[in-house]
Amino acid sequence: MNQVNRMRLIAGAAALLITLGVPSSGQSAKRAKQIKTEPAAGAVAQSKPESVDLEFITRLREEEFRHSKVMDIMGSLTDDIGPRLTGSPNMKKANEWTRDELTKYGLANAHIEPWGTFGRGWQYQFASVRMTSPDYMQFLALPEAWTAGTSGPVKAEVVHVVVTSAADFDKYRGKLAGKIVALGDARIPDPIDKPLFRRDTQEDLDKIAEYEIPGERPARNMQEFIQRIKLQKELNQFLMEEKVAAVLKPTRQPGDGGTIFVQSGGSYTPGDPEGVPSVVLAVEHFGRVARLVDKGKRVEVEVNVQANFINDDTKAYNTIAEIPGTDPNLKQQIVMLGGHMDSWHGGEGATDNAAGVSVAMEAVRLLKQLNVQPRRTIRVALWSGEEEGLYGSRGYVSEHFGGRPESTDPKVKALPSFLRPPAGPLQLKPEQKLISAYFNLDNGTGKIRGVYLQENERVRPIFEAWMKPFRDLGMTTLSARNTGSTDHISFDAVGIPGFQFIQDPMDYSTQTHHSNLDVYERTHPEDLKQAALIMASFV
Repeated sequence: MNQVNRMRLIAGAAALLITLGVPSSGQSAKRAKQIKTEPAAGAVAQSKPESVDLEFITRLREEEFRHSKVMDIMGSLTDDIGPRLTGSPNMKKANEWTRDELTKYGLANAHIEPWGTFGRGWQYQFASVRMTSPDYMQFLALPEAWTAGTSGPVKAEVVHVVVTSAADFDKYRGKLAGKIVALGDARIPDPIDKPLFRRDTQEDLDKIAEYEIPGERPARNMQEFIQRIKLQKELNQFLMEEKVAAVLKPTRQPGDGGTIFVQSGGSYTPGDPEGVPSVVLAVEHFGRVARLVDKGKRVEVEVNVQANFINDDTKAYNTIAEIPGTDPNLKQQIVMLGGHMDSWHGGEGATDNAAGVSVAMEAVRLLKQLNVQPRRTIRVALWSGEEEGLYGSRGYVSEHFGGRPESTDPKVKALPSFLRPPAGPLQLKPEQKLISAYFNLDNGTGKIRGVYLQENERVRPIFEAWMKPFRDLGMTTLSARNTGSTDHISFDAVGIPGFQFIQDPMDYSTQTHHSNLDVYERTHPEDLKQAALIMASFV
């Protein structure tokens, strides 16, 4: 059997996939009906049951389970490069390393592609927080991204501040100059009465497979979100005006036991003030400080944060590469796969999302290793800017496939751009009708258990056939549900079928997602091998 026939499992799907404009979780069915695309040139309607080349699947399994490189890729991204905050030197290293590695695999046109203006970069080299009075104690702490450094150790008295509205500012005005502010309520961690790590049972998967009727997002919730953003900006300005020395915050739930969830506390917009140095503490350590201060004790803390902003390049970049198609009638068509390469800075960005990047890179390495000659072009994309709002994939989709103009309504100005409602109709570019599908992996290190169909019932029989050879590896479930919050949404928004895989939850939401525990040791090699195998087969 020749190599073209070995890829016949995707040959009949193009006409179905290419015309399905699926709304994201934030789109209405009415908007989806407005999306119109044309069948790709050379695509034919599927009239026969989908078939799968089991010889090809066998060769894929043999290569991946006996000669896998997925953990080598993981190690390079996490241990050799480290966390990859968008705009940071490590992100630049990751773009360059992935480009060069994909070139070594034999992919064509491997390049680093700008997706637009992001802003300034940031990195930190050192962070230390310790109590010096009334007792000595070393705290577990991490700086928030885009926070200012302290220019050396800063020692000061701590004031406990709780702000729920701008009216609370008056209670503290004129009292915070030179002080270290413990900001927020102390929290006693809840007892751990459920496992922090789990895999989905069949009962769990059956629930995921049940469709949930979507509801409109309440206007009140959106207004509350806007108000929170507005209050945070006002609070940051207030703390600067009061000349606060540093800010201590407790880690968010469910953080405890030394787990610190940390994201952004400052601005990456050029020209914005750098703000007050801000660090996140383990909840147990923040609690001790707050209790002592509330009892009337004088508490002194020393904070030392070495961090710097990077202003030499305000653009950000994705890594793109291809396996060119070989069919003269179909090679201009595209099937895409990918995951986001950027991460937060607290750990190594392993489960979020070096896992997805490693799987996508290993999938195309497998296909090149087996000398697959796909009929359509397979394009891998490794995104940046996902953590700040899907910016890398949204910028790429806008450049290549189309989009809607964003609203400039002052009422929604406080919202991040990706949450603002569109200000006009969908405008498509010619390349949009050439892409058949995009497959994404970004739910941690757990193995693939199925696919979210994004309300796209026409692909159910196709995916049922494609996943049948992997039932013995735990892939059994198709869910018509929408799932959001990652890069497939950028494709769905312009009528391109984008899919996110269902994965075992592991300890992703309880311990590793955006935390200091997002490290290589929390990844699972056998799960990533399974995922790479399935990703390679699907594309």
